[in-house]
Amino acid sequence: MTREDRDRAAARSNKITRAAQDARSGKTDRDAASKAVLDNMARLKALRLAREAAAPPQPQPQPAAAKPARSKSSSKSGEKSPALAQWLASQQSGGRQT
Repeated sequence: MTREDRDRAAARSNKITRAAQDARSGKTDRDAASKAVLDNMARLKALRLAREAAAPPQPQPQPAAAKPARSKSSSKSGEKSPALAQWLASQQSGGRQT
């Protein structure tokens, strides 16, 4: 093995070691950030619950009165729609194909 080969092998080994250390430190950073977020969420939830407990109870809203049912009517009141056979004939004469 030449000196150049040993240097390459050492560099490769150092690169692998450095990558492993970066992965461990990255995981540690992610874990710390995740714990900080969860702690903040728990703190905010405790504050919200304390605020809601201290506030006077709010009256319950009354249910809305039922609206009268509307009958369905066409926009052209008084006109009767054409029969299906007539409508199909008008579609065919207009160039529409089924």
